[in-house]
Parts: sequence; C-alpha cells; structure tokens
Amino acid sequence: MDAEDEKLVTLARSARARLAAAEGAAVRDDIGRTYVAATVALPGLSLSALGAAVAAAASSGASRLEAAVIVTAAGDVDRGVLAGLGEPVVHVVAA
Repeated sequence: MDAEDEKLVTLARSARARLAAAEGAAVRDDIGRTYVAATVALPGLSLSALGAAVAAAASSGASRLEAAVIVTAAGDVDRGVLAGLGEPVVHVVAA
C-alpha cells in the first residue's frame, strides 16, 4: 500500500473510532480530494461506510475514484457502490 493509501487508512480508522461505528471508509477521487464516512444506521436511512463515502464524493461532483479504504470487522464488502466511478484500488482493513 502506498503512502497516499495509508492516509486513507488513517482517515477511515478515525471516522470509525469517532462514532464507534461498525465501519469507517475513505475514498480519494482522481484529483486528490478525499471523502470520509462511517456507517449510517438511522430508522429511515442505512448506509455502509463505503456507501456513505461514495455518496459524499458523488454529491461533491467526483466522477472517478482512484482508491477506497474500508476498515471493518465484516468479511464481505459490497463493492457495487463503486459502479460508475472507475475501477479504484480497494483496500479492506481488518478492524
């Protein structure tokens, strides 16, 4: 993992810890902007951390992602949320 992706790991871990969430995620777009999120579990809305980070990126105008990091205890990560945003490098880090 390169230094830029290590920064994403730190951001994802921080998001997860800050909210004591199940997951934390961070993504980087093709011009270097980063988006960070934790799991969202509300009565009317549920998003994985990766889904929330991708939504933040897309709503900010990102059309292509370079990398994504998910910090999770789950063994399975839904990568379908990345569809349409290129083919980013994805790192899954054990929580």
